[in-house]
Amino acid sequence: MIERRRVREIEIAAWRNERAWEEGRATFVFIPGSGGDHTLWLYVLGELKDDFNLLALELPGHGSSGGKGENDVSAYVGWVRDILEAFEAEKPILVGHSLGAAITLSFAERYPEMISAAVAIGGGARMPVNTLILETIHKDLKGLMAFTAKIAVAKKNRERLASVLMARSPNPDTLYGDFQACDRLDLDDALGEIKVPTLLICGMEDKMTPPELSQALQERIPGSQLALIPETGHMVMLEEPHRLAEILRSFARSLK
Repeated sequence: MIERRRVREIEIAAWRNERAWEEGRATFVFIPGSGGDHTLWLYVLGELKDDFNLLALELPGHGSSGGKGENDVSAYVGWVRDILEAFEAEKPILVGHSLGAAITLSFAERYPEMISAAVAIGGGARMPVNTLILETIHKDLKGLMAFTAKIAVAKKNRERLASVLMARSPNPDTLYGDFQACDRLDLDDALGEIKVPTLLICGMEDKMTPPELSQALQERIPGSQLALIPETGHMVMLEEPHRLAEILRSFARSLK
Protein backbone atom coordinates (compact mmCIF):
# COMPACT_ATOMS: atom_id res chain seq x y z
CA MET A 1 0.00 0.00 0.00
CA ILE A 2 1.09 3.59 -0.61
CA GLU A 3 1.80 5.78 2.41
CA ARG A 4 2.59 9.48 2.36
CA ARG A 5 4.60 11.56 4.80
CA ARG A 6 5.57 15.22 4.87
CA VAL A 7 9.29 15.64 4.40
CA ARG A 8 10.71 19.17 4.17
CA GLU A 9 7.17 20.41 3.54
CA ILE A 10 6.81 18.08 0.56
CA GLU A 11 4.57 15.01 0.38
CA ILE A 12 6.72 11.94 -0.17
CA ALA A 13 5.16 8.63 -1.21
CA ALA A 14 6.41 5.12 -0.50
CA TRP A 15 5.05 1.60 -0.85
CA ARG A 16 4.87 -0.25 2.46
CA ASN A 17 3.73 -3.85 2.92
CA GLU A 18 0.32 -4.09 4.56
CA ARG A 19 1.41 -6.57 7.19
CA ALA A 20 2.25 -4.66 10.36
CA TRP A 21 5.93 -3.98 10.72
CA GLU A 22 7.41 -6.21 13.38
CA GLU A 23 10.20 -5.23 15.73
CA GLY A 24 13.17 -7.53 15.30
CA ARG A 25 12.28 -8.41 11.71
CA ALA A 26 14.72 -7.20 9.04
CA THR A 27 13.67 -4.14 7.07
CA PHE A 28 14.46 -3.52 3.41
CA VAL A 29 14.24 -0.02 1.92
CA PHE A 30 14.36 0.17 -1.89
CA ILE A 31 15.57 3.11 -4.00
CA PRO A 32 14.87 2.99 -7.77
CA GLY A 33 17.10 4.15 -10.60
CA SER A 34 16.85 7.26 -12.76
CA GLY A 35 13.27 8.43 -13.23
CA GLY A 36 11.99 5.33 -11.45
CA ASP A 37 9.26 4.74 -8.89
CA HIS A 38 8.12 1.95 -6.57
CA THR A 39 6.44 -0.03 -9.37
CA LEU A 40 9.82 -1.23 -10.64
CA TRP A 41 10.19 -3.23 -7.42
CA LEU A 42 6.70 -4.76 -7.26
CA TYR A 43 7.68 -8.30 -8.30
CA VAL A 44 10.42 -8.43 -5.68
CA LEU A 45 8.21 -6.83 -3.04
CA GLY A 46 5.64 -9.55 -3.68
CA GLU A 47 8.28 -12.21 -3.03
CA LEU A 48 9.42 -10.67 0.27
CA LYS A 49 6.30 -9.04 1.71
CA ASP A 50 5.41 -11.78 4.21
CA ASP A 51 8.85 -12.13 5.77
CA PHE A 52 10.32 -8.62 6.01
CA ASN A 53 9.39 -5.03 6.71
CA LEU A 54 9.45 -3.36 3.29
CA LEU A 55 9.51 0.23 2.08
CA ALA A 56 9.95 1.25 -1.57
CA LEU A 57 10.68 4.97 -1.84
CA GLU A 58 9.59 7.46 -4.45
CA LEU A 59 12.14 10.26 -4.33
CA PRO A 60 11.09 13.91 -4.80
CA GLY A 61 9.80 14.47 -8.31
CA HIS A 62 9.40 10.72 -8.88
CA GLY A 63 6.19 8.69 -9.06
CA SER A 64 3.52 10.31 -6.93
CA SER A 65 5.91 12.19 -4.64
CA GLY A 66 5.81 15.96 -4.74
CA GLY A 67 8.67 18.35 -5.29
CA LYS A 68 11.41 18.30 -7.87
CA GLY A 69 14.22 15.86 -8.50
CA GLU A 70 17.87 16.64 -7.86
CA ASN A 71 20.92 16.56 -10.13
CA ASP A 72 23.44 15.43 -7.54
CA VAL A 73 23.75 12.14 -5.65
CA SER A 74 24.70 13.83 -2.38
CA ALA A 75 21.45 15.84 -2.46
CA TYR A 76 19.47 12.60 -2.81
CA VAL A 77 21.42 11.10 0.09
CA GLY A 78 20.13 13.92 2.27
CA TRP A 79 16.58 13.24 1.12
CA VAL A 80 16.88 9.53 1.89
CA ARG A 81 18.12 10.35 5.40
CA ASP A 82 15.08 12.55 6.04
CA ILE A 83 12.67 10.09 4.42
CA LEU A 84 13.92 7.20 6.56
CA GLU A 85 13.34 9.29 9.66
CA ALA A 86 9.87 10.37 8.50
CA PHE A 87 8.79 6.77 7.81
CA GLU A 88 10.47 5.52 11.00
CA ALA A 89 12.56 2.96 9.12
CA GLU A 90 15.23 2.10 11.67
CA LYS A 91 18.49 0.41 10.65
CA PRO A 92 17.20 -0.95 7.33
CA ILE A 93 19.07 -2.83 4.66
CA LEU A 94 19.26 -0.13 2.00
CA VAL A 95 18.82 -1.47 -1.55
CA GLY A 96 19.41 0.73 -4.59
CA HIS A 97 19.38 0.16 -8.34
CA SER A 98 21.56 2.14 -10.78
CA LEU A 99 21.28 5.76 -9.57
CA GLY A 100 19.75 4.21 -6.46
CA ALA A 101 22.91 2.10 -6.10
CA ALA A 102 25.01 5.26 -6.15
CA ILE A 103 22.76 6.81 -3.53
CA THR A 104 22.95 3.66 -1.41
CA LEU A 105 26.75 3.45 -1.46
CA SER A 106 27.08 7.18 -0.77
CA PHE A 107 24.62 6.86 2.10
CA ALA A 108 26.54 3.90 3.54
CA GLU A 109 29.73 5.97 3.61
CA ARG A 110 28.08 9.08 5.07
CA TYR A 111 25.50 7.67 7.49
CA PRO A 112 26.59 4.12 8.42
CA GLU A 113 24.92 4.37 11.82
CA MET A 114 21.49 4.65 10.17
CA ILE A 115 21.55 1.37 8.23
CA SER A 116 22.44 -2.24 8.93
CA ALA A 117 23.72 -3.04 5.41
CA ALA A 118 23.84 -1.82 1.81
CA VAL A 119 22.90 -3.52 -1.46
CA ALA A 120 23.94 -1.92 -4.76
CA ILE A 121 22.36 -3.35 -7.93
CA GLY A 122 23.87 -2.34 -11.26
CA GLY A 123 26.12 0.37 -9.89
CA GLY A 124 29.62 1.71 -10.24
CA ALA A 125 32.10 4.14 -8.73
CA ARG A 126 31.51 6.30 -11.79
CA MET A 127 28.50 6.13 -14.10
CA PRO A 128 29.05 8.38 -17.13
CA VAL A 129 26.05 9.11 -19.33
CA ASN A 130 26.29 9.56 -23.09
CA THR A 131 25.73 13.20 -24.08
CA LEU A 132 23.28 12.10 -26.78
CA ILE A 133 21.02 10.57 -24.12
CA LEU A 134 20.94 13.84 -22.19
CA GLU A 135 20.13 15.74 -25.38
CA THR A 136 17.34 13.31 -26.32
CA ILE A 137 15.37 13.40 -23.06
CA HIS A 138 13.48 16.61 -23.85
CA LYS A 139 13.42 16.08 -27.62
CA ASP A 140 12.15 12.51 -27.87
CA LEU A 141 11.41 10.90 -24.52
CA LYS A 142 9.26 8.18 -26.08
CA GLY A 143 12.04 7.25 -28.47
CA LEU A 144 14.54 7.17 -25.61
CA MET A 145 12.30 4.83 -23.62
CA ALA A 146 12.05 2.54 -26.65
CA PHE A 147 15.83 2.54 -27.05
CA THR A 148 16.29 1.87 -23.34
CA ALA A 149 13.85 -1.03 -23.50
CA LYS A 150 16.20 -2.74 -25.96
CA ILE A 151 19.52 -2.22 -24.18
CA ALA A 152 18.41 -2.37 -20.54
CA VAL A 153 17.50 -6.08 -20.47
CA ALA A 154 19.13 -9.30 -21.64
CA LYS A 155 18.21 -10.44 -25.13
CA LYS A 156 16.03 -13.31 -23.92
CA ASN A 157 13.91 -10.90 -21.85
CA ARG A 158 13.35 -8.17 -24.44
CA GLU A 159 10.09 -9.44 -25.90
CA ARG A 160 8.65 -10.15 -22.46
CA LEU A 161 9.56 -6.79 -20.92
CA ALA A 162 9.64 -4.39 -23.86
CA SER A 163 6.05 -3.20 -23.39
CA VAL A 164 6.57 -2.73 -19.64
CA LEU A 165 9.64 -0.56 -20.13
CA MET A 166 8.25 1.39 -23.07
CA ALA A 167 5.12 2.21 -21.09
CA ARG A 168 7.18 4.16 -18.58
CA SER A 169 6.87 7.93 -18.89
CA PRO A 170 9.08 9.60 -16.30
CA ASN A 171 9.09 13.35 -15.83
CA PRO A 172 11.69 14.53 -18.38
CA ASP A 173 13.10 17.21 -16.06
CA THR A 174 13.49 14.67 -13.28
CA LEU A 175 15.07 12.11 -15.60
CA TYR A 176 17.50 14.71 -16.94
CA GLY A 177 18.57 15.64 -13.41
CA ASP A 178 18.95 11.99 -12.45
CA PHE A 179 21.19 11.30 -15.44
CA GLN A 180 23.21 14.40 -14.59
CA ALA A 181 23.66 13.01 -11.08
CA CYS A 182 24.93 9.73 -12.54
CA ASP A 183 27.24 11.53 -14.92
CA ARG A 184 28.78 13.60 -12.11
CA LEU A 185 29.20 10.62 -9.78
CA ASP A 186 32.65 9.99 -8.31
CA LEU A 187 32.83 7.51 -5.44
CA ASP A 188 36.53 6.80 -5.77
CA ASP A 189 37.43 8.36 -2.42
CA ALA A 190 34.38 6.99 -0.58
CA LEU A 191 34.51 3.27 -1.32
CA GLY A 192 37.29 2.41 1.11
CA GLU A 193 35.36 4.15 3.89
CA ILE A 194 32.25 1.97 3.59
CA LYS A 195 32.22 -0.22 6.70
CA VAL A 196 28.67 -1.65 6.72
CA PRO A 197 28.08 -5.11 5.21
CA THR A 198 27.74 -4.55 1.48
CA LEU A 199 26.32 -6.73 -1.28
CA LEU A 200 26.87 -5.92 -4.95
CA ILE A 201 24.53 -7.42 -7.56
CA CYS A 202 24.72 -7.20 -11.34
CA GLY A 203 23.26 -8.93 -14.37
CA MET A 204 25.96 -10.65 -16.39
CA GLU A 205 24.54 -9.13 -19.60
CA ASP A 206 24.19 -5.62 -18.18
CA LYS A 207 25.23 -3.19 -20.94
CA MET A 208 24.46 -0.02 -18.99
CA THR A 209 26.55 -0.74 -15.89
CA PRO A 210 28.62 -3.79 -16.92
CA PRO A 211 29.63 -6.44 -14.38
CA GLU A 212 33.19 -5.10 -14.44
CA LEU A 213 31.96 -2.02 -12.56
CA SER A 214 30.50 -4.15 -9.76
CA GLN A 215 33.63 -6.29 -9.68
CA ALA A 216 35.71 -3.13 -9.26
CA LEU A 217 33.44 -2.05 -6.40
CA GLN A 218 33.95 -5.38 -4.66
CA GLU A 219 37.72 -4.97 -4.87
CA ARG A 220 37.54 -1.58 -3.16
CA ILE A 221 34.76 -1.94 -0.58
CA PRO A 222 36.13 -3.83 2.45
CA GLY A 223 34.46 -7.20 3.01
CA SER A 224 31.88 -6.71 0.27
CA GLN A 225 30.19 -9.59 -1.53
CA LEU A 226 29.33 -9.92 -5.23
CA ALA A 227 26.47 -11.79 -6.90
CA LEU A 228 26.35 -11.98 -10.70
CA ILE A 229 23.10 -13.19 -12.27
CA PRO A 230 23.34 -15.04 -15.62
CA GLU A 231 21.20 -14.12 -18.65
CA THR A 232 20.17 -10.87 -17.00
CA GLY A 233 20.68 -7.25 -18.02
CA HIS A 234 20.40 -3.97 -16.16
CA MET A 235 16.81 -4.38 -14.95
CA VAL A 236 17.50 -7.24 -12.55
CA MET A 237 14.38 -6.68 -10.47
CA LEU A 238 12.14 -7.11 -13.54
CA GLU A 239 14.12 -9.80 -15.32
CA GLU A 240 14.85 -12.12 -12.37
CA PRO A 241 12.71 -11.01 -9.41
CA HIS A 242 12.61 -14.46 -7.81
CA ARG A 243 16.37 -14.87 -8.02
CA LEU A 244 16.92 -11.35 -6.69
CA ALA A 245 14.54 -12.01 -3.79
CA GLU A 246 16.44 -15.20 -2.95
CA ILE A 247 19.73 -13.31 -2.91
CA LEU A 248 18.31 -10.56 -0.69
CA ARG A 249 16.72 -13.09 1.65
CA SER A 250 20.02 -14.97 2.03
CA PHE A 251 21.93 -11.74 2.62
CA ALA A 252 19.51 -10.62 5.33
CA ARG A 253 19.86 -13.97 7.10
CA SER A 254 23.66 -13.70 6.97
CA LEU A 255 23.50 -10.47 8.98
CA LYS A 256 21.96 -12.09 12.05
